[in-house]
Amino acid sequence: MRNRVFVLASIVSLSLFGMTACSGDDSEAGKSGAPEPQAVTVKTAESELGKILVDQSGRTLYGFTVDKDGESNCDANCIAVWPALTSPSDAKSAKDIDKALLTRTKRTEGVLQVKYKDWPLYYYVGDVVPGDLNGQGIDDEWFAVAPDGSLIKS
Repeated sequence: MRNRVFVLASIVSLSLFGMTACSGDDSEAGKSGAPEPQAVTVKTAESELGKILVDQSGRTLYGFTVDKDGESNCDANCIAVWPALTSPSDAKSAKDIDKALLTRTKRTEGVLQVKYKDWPLYYYVGDVVPGDLNGQGIDDEWFAVAPDGSLIKS
């Protein structure tokens, strides 16, 4: 009986050692277990306002009239309602987007926010599905962005 317990304990120990050895080291580059953040794509879509900027999922992108000189003035309370479009690398542009107007700016918390022309880009939490324009004109400060980089204020 003792030999059986010893053999069984040895097999379990070796199995656990083998699984640990084969699991790899999560500290290796690119193997953190979390998916690598992907760059976003900015494109245009037809809307009731005409052509507007949207992300790769078709979600409307907004500009904030309080932003000046291409820098965000949307603080933590603002970001809770108007999340910034961020990207770990340069945003990709669809063929109908002027790539020269698509850049990024560093926010105070250190993340890189995508901007188009002079406008840091935001989502609106009240937009539920792609194509929603529920943020359009709120407080006369938030507007969808046109492909030329202007805010659509109509």
